[in-house]
Amino acid sequence: MTMTPSNRVRVEAVTDRQQMVELQSETEDFVWKGLFKVGGIAALIAGLVFRRNLGAELTLLRGSGLITGGPATSPETVLDWFALLQNNPLLGLTWLNLFDVVNYILVGLMFLALFAALRRVNQSAMTIAAALVFAGVVIYLASNQALTIFSLSDQYATATTDAQRSMLLAAGQATLAIHYNAGYEGTGLYLSFFCVTVAGLISSAVMLRSRIFSKVTAYVGLLANGFGLGYYLVLAFAPAMIALPLSISAIFLLTWYVLIGRQLWTNHLIHLGS
Repeated sequence: MTMTPSNRVRVEAVTDRQQMVELQSETEDFVWKGLFKVGGIAALIAGLVFRRNLGAELTLLRGSGLITGGPATSPETVLDWFALLQNNPLLGLTWLNLFDVVNYILVGLMFLALFAALRRVNQSAMTIAAALVFAGVVIYLASNQALTIFSLSDQYATATTDAQRSMLLAAGQATLAIHYNAGYEGTGLYLSFFCVTVAGLISSAVMLRSRIFSKVTAYVGLLANGFGLGYYLVLAFAPAMIALPLSISAIFLLTWYVLIGRQLWTNHLIHLGS
């Protein structure tokens, strides 16, 4: 059967569209593959190095006697903070949650990869989770004042007049009110932690319906983020035990991040089957 010119044009058009679709699919696979690797590395670093709430872990270890050096609790006054930052800057910056800044950025990259991996399972839920994480990261970066307080402590140490020291103490008090107040986190830090934790719960629930991640990964994520939300209950009813839910959550978070990192790194995640 001889193909007419019009039929030949239609066949060539269909073939061109198919080639374009295949090329687009290959390009998307390449992008997702790179994103999975970046997200996997970020998850591993966030879990093993720059863990969230290192200050709470430090308080628990100090209280249990496993760590004996330095003060047992974080300072409550601006002057005490300045003294700690001058005498032991690493400890002071840890209690001011400076390393959480790195953690939030890494976790943001991890959730971006999770969105790519789980979007076909439940795109609406993962879109909400991604939006919450983005909001949480932005709020945290704007709220963490650790470096500002550290800079003020340096200026206070070199101040030569009482007027300068009084001005720096006032500035430190105002900055501390944004970041840290009598051992509790400021409003922005509460909100950012809440956003990221709820996003973790949503993502863990979506994992239960996915063939990409194991059920163990999903349940560990539910426990990690569930204990994280328990922080607010303990803060309201038993503030003396404030470090406990965060420290328990940290154990599960470490495991969850490692599991996610390992599974994102594997090549089979290129095939985003649900």
